[in-house]
Amino acid sequence: MTANLRTGSDFARLSRRVSEAGLLDRRPGYYVFRIGLVATLFVSGWVAFFAIGDSWWQLGIAVFQAVMFGQIALLSHDLAHRQVFRTRRPSEIAGRIAGNLGVGMSYGWWMDKHTRHHANPNHEDLDPDVDPDILVWSKDQARASKGLPRFIGRYQAFLFFPLLTLEGLNLHFSGIRAVAKPGLRRRGLEAALLLAHFALYFSALLVVLSPGKALVFFIVHKALWGVYMGSIFAPNHKGMPILSGDTELDFLRKQVLTSRNVRGGRIVDVALGGLNYQIEHHLFPSMPSPHLRRARPIVQRYCDEIGVPYHETGLIESYSLALRSLHDAGEPIRANRRDAARA
Repeated sequence: MTANLRTGSDFARLSRRVSEAGLLDRRPGYYVFRIGLVATLFVSGWVAFFAIGDSWWQLGIAVFQAVMFGQIALLSHDLAHRQVFRTRRPSEIAGRIAGNLGVGMSYGWWMDKHTRHHANPNHEDLDPDVDPDILVWSKDQARASKGLPRFIGRYQAFLFFPLLTLEGLNLHFSGIRAVAKPGLRRRGLEAALLLAHFALYFSALLVVLSPGKALVFFIVHKALWGVYMGSIFAPNHKGMPILSGDTELDFLRKQVLTSRNVRGGRIVDVALGGLNYQIEHHLFPSMPSPHLRRARPIVQRYCDEIGVPYHETGLIESYSLALRSLHDAGEPIRANRRDAARA
C-alpha cells in the first residue's frame, strides 16, 4: 500500500490542516458588519444623489456607485459560495436581493456560470470564462476564430481594458437573456427583481437629472463598474495554463496550477473582495473571505512540501501577465494577416 493510500489524497491532507486551523468555520459577525457597511454606503450614495439634484457633481456619485455595485457583486459571490449562510435557501434569497435587485445581475445565471468555472478553471472546453465569444484565450482558439473574435484578437491585449467598459452592460444583458428563456431556477422571481432594479434605476436618473446628464451618468457609472468587475477577476487566471481535452490532474493541482494569487495589503483585500487569494478560494470555495489570508501560508507551505508550483505576484504584474498572455494568444491571427499581406 502506498503512502498516498495510507494518508489520503493530497487535497484531503491539506483540507485537514485547514479545518484544524478553524478556517472553514463561519464568520457571522464579519458578514453582519460587511453587509451592513456596504448597504449603508450604497443607500447613502443614492441619498446624496437625490440631495445633489440636477448637477454635474453627480458624476462623483456615478464613480462612487460603480464601486458600490462592485462591492455588492462581491457579496453576491460570497453568498453563492455559501460563505455567509450554510444552507441554500437563505443564500439564494440574499443573493437574489444583492444581485438581481441591487445591481441588476441575474444571481441564478451567474451562479451556474461560476460553478462551471470552479469545476474546470481555465479549461477551454469546459470553463465558460475562457469561451472565445469576443476574446481568444489560446493560440488554438485564435486559429479557429472567425468573425468578431478574429477581428479583435489581433490587438486584444490593447483593447482589453477599453472592452471592460462594456462589461457592466454585458452582465445586465446576460441576466436578461437568462430570464427570457426557460431553464433558470426561479425564473419569474429573478425577472421581477431585475425589472424592479431597472425601473428604480432609470426612474431615479430621469426624475433627478436632465436627459443629457442622465445619459452621461449612465455611461460613466456602467463603464467604471465594468472596468472594476473585470479588474477584480482578470488577475486570477488570465496568463495561467490553459487546459484542454482530458486531463489527469487531480483536484488540488487543477485548482492551484490554473490560479494566481495577488499580493497586497488590506486595501487590495477589500478592493478585490478577498479574491486576490484565488488559490485558496478555488481550493476551499465555501471558506469565508476573511479567512483566505490566514489560509495562504498553510496552502503555500503544503504546496512546497508536495512540489506543486504556487503562483503569486503583485497587482500590476498580474495585469501585465494577463495582457501578455492575451497578446501571445492572438499571434496566429496576426501571423495569418502578415502572410496574407505578403501573398
